[in-house]
Amino acid sequence: MSRTQTQRRKRIVQTAAALAVRGGVEAMQMRSVAERAGVALGTLYRYFPSKMDLVVAVVTEELDLLEGGIVRRPPTADTPAGRAVDVFLRATRGLMREPELADALVRSLIMAEVKMELDVRISDLVWRVATGALEGAGTDGQEDDEAPGTALTVAGADRDSTGYVLVSSLTSVWIFELVEILKGRRDIDEVERRLHVAAERLLASF
Repeated sequence: MSRTQTQRRKRIVQTAAALAVRGGVEAMQMRSVAERAGVALGTLYRYFPSKMDLVVAVVTEELDLLEGGIVRRPPTADTPAGRAVDVFLRATRGLMREPELADALVRSLIMAEVKMELDVRISDLVWRVATGALEGAGTDGQEDDEAPGTALTVAGADRDSTGYVLVSSLTSVWIFELVEILKGRRDIDEVERRLHVAAERLLASF
């Protein structure tokens, strides 16, 4: 996208996020988003063909912020398991700031309504943190005005390797625990305890 298109897309996403903060997913009506963002409704649909695409874009921006925060303030736990759990907890708290958005995202993942590689993005980030590959990692030349949502490069990661598969399995546990929070069957303290148990076993060889 051109710089103008990228800025317009960012404005749309920020407008949708602001509406969601005030009124949840229900407030993210496409016409309202278009009006408040100052774009034609047809233009909005060219960027986001459905409301769920817009929900995913808002959550993706949260993931971008998470990745940036992790790079600036890396987890300081002594073990790979501890650092991995730190990432999952930061992601959980970020998503749960807007539970309706998180719920809509999880539903879209289950129903495969839109493409959203939440598991891959989180697994890549956890891999980098657990293996100490976070330092100096970047976006492979991605410019600041490039379309958001591009996962950061995973230094030296083979996604078919045993280590990465174990990290991916831990991410699957986290997604399940996130669903349990959304259902009201877990609180974050209980999820933290369960993630520590899983991480200590799955990442014991790191």
